[in-house]
Amino acid sequence: MRRSYRVMLTAAVALAAAAWTLSASAQETLTYKDLLGRYTDMAHLSVLPAKGETCKQWSSWDRASKYDEATGKYIAWDANGDGHHMIRFEGDYQVMAEMKGPGCIWRSWSALAQQGKVKIFIDGAEVPVVDMPFVHYFDGKHAPFAYPMLSYDLNDQGCKGFDLYMPIPYRKSCKIVAEKDWGAYYQFVYTTFPEGTKVPSFSKELVEENAEAVQALNDYFQDKLGSDPVPDRPGQETFRETVQILSGDVAKVLELEGPQAITAIRVSSPRGTREQEMAAARKLVLRITWDGQKEPAVWCPLGDFFGTAPGINHYKSFATGMTEGEGAYALWYMPFAKSAKVEILNEDDLDHELFVEISHAPLGRPFEGLGHFHAKWHRDVFPLPADRWPDWVMLRTQGRGRFCGVMLHVWNPMGGWWGEGDEKFFVDGEKYPSTFGTGSEDYFGYAWCDPNLFQRPFHCQTMDERNAGHQSVLRWHVADAIPFQTSFEGCIEKYYTNKDRGTLYALVACWYLDPEGVDPFGPVPVEERHGYYVTPPLVAGGFTVVNRTGGGVETQVLDAFGKEKWKGGDHLWWIGAKQGDKLDLVLPVKTDGPCKLSVVLTKAPDYGIVRMYLDGKKIGEPIDLFNETVDPTEPLPLGTHDLKQGDHKITVEIVGINPKSTNTLFGLDYFLFEPVK
Repeated sequence: MRRSYRVMLTAAVALAAAAWTLSASAQETLTYKDLLGRYTDMAHLSVLPAKGETCKQWSSWDRASKYDEATGKYIAWDANGDGHHMIRFEGDYQVMAEMKGPGCIWRSWSALAQQGKVKIFIDGAEVPVVDMPFVHYFDGKHAPFAYPMLSYDLNDQGCKGFDLYMPIPYRKSCKIVAEKDWGAYYQFVYTTFPEGTKVPSFSKELVEENAEAVQALNDYFQDKLGSDPVPDRPGQETFRETVQILSGDVAKVLELEGPQAITAIRVSSPRGTREQEMAAARKLVLRITWDGQKEPAVWCPLGDFFGTAPGINHYKSFATGMTEGEGAYALWYMPFAKSAKVEILNEDDLDHELFVEISHAPLGRPFEGLGHFHAKWHRDVFPLPADRWPDWVMLRTQGRGRFCGVMLHVWNPMGGWWGEGDEKFFVDGEKYPSTFGTGSEDYFGYAWCDPNLFQRPFHCQTMDERNAGHQSVLRWHVADAIPFQTSFEGCIEKYYTNKDRGTLYALVACWYLDPEGVDPFGPVPVEERHGYYVTPPLVAGGFTVVNRTGGGVETQVLDAFGKEKWKGGDHLWWIGAKQGDKLDLVLPVKTDGPCKLSVVLTKAPDYGIVRMYLDGKKIGEPIDLFNETVDPTEPLPLGTHDLKQGDHKITVEIVGINPKSTNTLFGLDYFLFEPVK
């Protein structure tokens, strides 16, 4: 009789927990069930890494980015041609990744997986253990990856991107090669275990032998996200209480004596209007202090701690979530030796009442060799030298521990794509990062700047305003947490400064750190946490933008197309909009009287068909802006109008697309007024 997936999953985690009770050693033996258990074994994250344990990434990042050891400077650090780079060619094959074992691939990703085959060679064998079209890695239908919660294309949630979260272990070596037409963009995240660690060699047969455990993991991710994968720890207790927090006060929620671990925190959501919820989620702060340390290791606005901001946005991932009926949850395993103090600070103008549940249990091993859990919220903390542009620091810390991921809140008032930048992880003083990504959305597991929401166990987009306004994305590293011995600096590229487009980042980083490690983050004043997101006056191409229903608007300098052909060498550029979207602009009129109105637009291979309105009334006929080259149009007549001096409103509506065009972009150079006597 087949056991339930919950029993199977608990058994897998129990096996991992047995290994957790001993610090990692060179003689550790990991079965395939142990490796599967790492995806849900939160306790293992708190174990300080053994020497020789690393987690790195092979990807198609642009190799033009280099570090010059002679000068200590970074060269072409913003290089952005990330789609098709690889290690080398071997005949007709492209070598994507090469690793020495013992090790395990935890995560595979692509922006565009296609029919070209990708082959995985294990331990020097001449026959690949996986040999199939790259797209089949991610459809959840083809063995050995036929598990739709571990192998998936985000199209099933209306988004783009291909992800595989399934362990691919190897004893001595792993090599991944691709035929032509495999697709574009790839990432493989892998751990190298300490020398002497014994792991199985991946094969279809290995997966078949462990099919029940793989199915249990798949089913847990499908049906039970938000529940603790280890529900019945010996001696576990749960604190439950309604907490009243007056405005300006600090609620001392719970104090515990160790050695113990907090295993789950659940909090009901603040109630009110959307604006009140947004304010409360940022002005209520969770503080947790371990073992009498001077500063809290957890200092984070309540909403961000539970994985999404601003406001209350319902979703479920493995580590965190916000649900409509049960409130917010966080399943991080948080051990301590002597004491834990949990507080909630209320810097809101309103009093709040929250129902709080905190589960805690005795440790299954001595605290020595474990790290404290840290979660810190910040904005723009660490400036970097000019040659490091466009890096933006997500986490910088010193000591021994594991990096476990981030939730990023982006305020992008002018619209357009905000996240062109790669993630870069510098471990233990590296000058060149051992993880170098291919794009912000790629790090968060999706692709092509898709604004649609999605939720998966380790990555989610929980809020999005079509890339114009608020965006919230997260990526949790559990099996693929990044171990470090002395230091860690994790960056993501931020191409737009705070001033030139008003694009602002706010982030909570989660990591484990030895008690003597350095956490440089302090409290952030309330005025810098809420209300800082303000829409600046939007002027593009010399025109004031009043409103838009989609996409982003900016000034595009047209150097590459012969800017002298346009009146000012640039134009208003409307991107990311779809058919039916409208853009409202101010049209200043200097004198009273009738005039012939004309407009000069841009035509190009990826432009749409538009119609214009003057003060709400249609003017002219639909204009097809498709063209084989990028050029300005001749003045296009929009009719004769009797206009009064002052500001009028021009509306541009995207009404269609030429079959030959590849997009619905729009460019505006200038309007022409000819008085009529």
